[in-house]
Amino acid sequence: MEENILEIKRLTKHFGGVHAVQNLSVVFARGAITGIIGPNGSGKTTLVNLLTGMLPMDGGVIVSDGATLRRMRAHEARFYGITRTFQNIRLFEQMTVLDNLLVVLTERRVFASLFERHGAYHLKKAEALLRQVGLWEKHNELALHLSYGQRKLLEIARAIGTDARVFLFDEPFAGLFPEMREIVKRQLEALREQGAAVLLIEHNTELIRQLSDYVVVLDSGKLLAEGKPESVLRRRDVLEAYLGE
Repeated sequence: MEENILEIKRLTKHFGGVHAVQNLSVVFARGAITGIIGPNGSGKTTLVNLLTGMLPMDGGVIVSDGATLRRMRAHEARFYGITRTFQNIRLFEQMTVLDNLLVVLTERRVFASLFERHGAYHLKKAEALLRQVGLWEKHNELALHLSYGQRKLLEIARAIGTDARVFLFDEPFAGLFPEMREIVKRQLEALREQGAAVLLIEHNTELIRQLSDYVVVLDSGKLLAEGKPESVLRRRDVLEAYLGE
């Protein structure tokens, strides 16, 4: 792998007697897509929640660009260049598609951004992002009126608009038509080309095989396997745990 931008060391999270993440140590490279796979309940989304401060760590550390963190708060993730998307899409429903992006691009509070006179720079960047994901024609529509796939594309555009260094995509392809999947693939590949670290949670092993430079397999919160996709996806223990073979 290339230069590491994010590392976790012995990361641990438990809920009562259940260990969702157990002493997990993984590194994530700059300019690479790391696929994170595993059966349901393996700790994938919990890991993303820990890395973005949405859950407190019970043990271990996160190392982000050399800074060692024993605690990450949700509002601090952006400071460390980390952003994410959600399985359950989170948009400002009663705002237009364009305003959903401008809130992110101007880094203002929601209500302040609504009444701000946006500069030409932010408007131009928002238009470019919406054209990039095929949503410019919808820019004046309320987010509420978008289709499921369009909502996913808008959330991805919002993540890209943060100019983060680490992007965590939690099942971005789920429920998308083939043409929308191709748009999402292009966005992830572009981020890799720009030198970002991309963490991709995905159940479709063919997409993992196509996109990932490296694969991490979780099982019951533990690291089961890691390495190049062509070798990891052939391992018997991975097939048994993940594919039920």
